[in-house]
Order: sequence, then C-alpha cells, then structure tokens
Amino acid sequence: MTASRNARNPATTDAADELRRAGLRVTAARVALLETVREGDHLDADALTSGVRRRVGHVSLQAVYDALHALTAARLVRRIEPPASPARFEGRVGDNHHHVLCRSCGALADVDCAVGDAPCLTASGDHGFVIDEAEVIYRGLCPDCSTPGISPAP
Repeated sequence: MTASRNARNPATTDAADELRRAGLRVTAARVALLETVREGDHLDADALTSGVRRRVGHVSLQAVYDALHALTAARLVRRIEPPASPARFEGRVGDNHHHVLCRSCGALADVDCAVGDAPCLTASGDHGFVIDEAEVIYRGLCPDCSTPGISPAP
C-alpha cells in the first residue's frame, strides 16, 4: 500500500499491521474480511462474504472460510457456534465475554461476564485441562420477538 492510501484509510492500515503481527500474509481479501468482521454484528460466513465482495470485488466463499480459519487460529477473530445456527464471527476477542441468543429470530448480542454469584463460570472439575475461557450462551427472546402472544421455542 502506498503512504497516501494508508493516510486515507487508517483502518486498512491497522488491519494489515495486525495481520503482519500475527504472522499472516496480508491480502486485500483478508484485510477486507477483518474489517467486515469488526464492523459487523456477529455475522455468518455468507454475510461476511457479501461484505468482503462489496469492498474488494469477487472472492469465493471457500477463500472466506479459509481466511476465517486463519484469523480465528491467530485469535484476531472469535468464532461463535450458537445451537441450531450457522457459526458467527466477531472481532471482540480476548475478554471472555458471553452471548445472549434469541430463540425466535436468532439475534445474538454480547453480554459481559456475569457479576456476583456465578458458579457456572468456575468448572466443578477440570479433567486435567488448563481452562482459560468459559463460554455461556443465555437464551430467551429479543425485544422485537418478546411481544405478547409469542412464546419462546423449546
């Protein structure tokens, strides 16, 4: 990238620098993917592919999956796997936050770690694992789906 392009779009420069620091090859598609993940809201691979295509033109779904795998392994992106839903991706990494999932429409939102008495966040036994993260998914109805007369799916 040229200095003038970097000056016009510091986010692109930041994403490229993060890829380099993680030891990943910098490509236009990877930079666009990282930016799309961070600007999105728990997007799935199809939505991310559309976002990357808007930024850089054609990119295959397989290339997006490959890049998501690399970004997740490098801990630049977090993969969330809600039950009965496609995997979603987010740029909020390293803080061990949790999620709330709407049983009706599938909306997903961040929830900071529980405060107070939270026994589910401490494993009753570690089976020899070195535990460094707990994942909790709260389920219910989002504000749009919690209108009278609608009950949550089982």
